[in-house]
Amino acid sequence: EVQLVESGGGLVQPGGSLRVSCAASGFTFSSYGMSWVRQAPGKGLEWVSAINNGGGGELYAVPVKGRFIVSRDNGKNMLYLQMNGLKPEDTAVYYCAKSNASHYDYWGQGTQVTVSS
Repeated sequence: EVQLVESGGGLVQPGGSLRVSCAASGFTFSSYGMSWVRQAPGKGLEWVSAINNGGGGELYAVPVKGRFIVSRDNGKNMLYLQMNGLKPEDTAVYYCAKSNASHYDYWGQGTQVTVSS
């Protein structure tokens, strides 16, 4: 059974940093690209970042480019998102998602990130 479990969310002040993690199981993690997607209160899903199966090819949405860093550890089946210079508009539930060709076939339950003073 495929499982994706996010952790590491919380409350952080503007300008602060936070790292969210995604523990993957039930599939060959190193064979699939992964993404982070977020949903702000009252808004739709927004793609944030992606990384290929080997840990390269990082891509970022314009609002987070230069502030967020995506990485993965295939030996530990872990995906990470290091978020720096956080802004109130980064407040959202952050989901990790497993890529399968042109779509995401599995999602985690999400972790809440709140940026507020």
